[in-house]
Amino acid sequence: MAGLFDKQAEIYVDARPTYPAHWYSMLASRTPRHSLAWDVGTGNGQAALGVAEQYDQVIATDVSAAQLKCAMQNPRVRYIHTPIPISNDEIVTLIGGENSVDLITVAQAVHWFDLPNFYALVTRLLRKPGGVIAVWCYNDVEVSSTFDPVMKRFHDTTLPFWDPNIKHIFDNYKKLPFPFKSVGLGCEGEPLPLDIPKELSFKGFLSMLRSWSAVTTAKEQGVDLLSEGIVRELEDAWGGSDLVRCIVYKAFMLAGTV
Repeated sequence: MAGLFDKQAEIYVDARPTYPAHWYSMLASRTPRHSLAWDVGTGNGQAALGVAEQYDQVIATDVSAAQLKCAMQNPRVRYIHTPIPISNDEIVTLIGGENSVDLITVAQAVHWFDLPNFYALVTRLLRKPGGVIAVWCYNDVEVSSTFDPVMKRFHDTTLPFWDPNIKHIFDNYKKLPFPFKSVGLGCEGEPLPLDIPKELSFKGFLSMLRSWSAVTTAKEQGVDLLSEGIVRELEDAWGGSDLVRCIVYKAFMLAGTV
């Protein structure tokens, strides 16, 4: 996975949706303390900034130096590059030591991880009792009855170019291993469905599509999934390049404690 999003790092900042503030309030209500949080696979820091509204300090890590260069700054957030290879002991020391973290968050990334190794880290780092891990992702997007079928046809053309790890997104994390005790916000096999509403122009939506790893991978293989003809078809179904629509990203969450 390392380097997969480096090429579109600058696009990623503006293209991806932010997560609703009440998500972080829900998570904060599940942890007795709010001293330290770890946002893993932080990318440009979208989730880290939300977590920082609820926790005193957020350590935000990523394997991609290019993504971190685009990260949004906040006095409560400290960004750390964690290149591969890095040992678990090194990570534990970087984050704050065993039994020190109140909340661990992973937004749109846990499906890329070596899960047994990551979960072993989570068990070491989470404060006991009371520490919580939450992972979430979004998959489908609802725009309109006119646009959605066209989007479905485009999405189908991307399927050969996704990394195999993406399968967990396509099944909405229903088969993602998650060996933690439920805190009422989704559990293994039963993710909590969530919506991410967003106002977006067609230009913004197109930027989001261009940030997809499958689109970048296809282009490297000589396949332009977003050719002029495809973009025109999507734009016509959207209703024109200047139209701003209220859309909904369909998301899902798993949260638990050790």
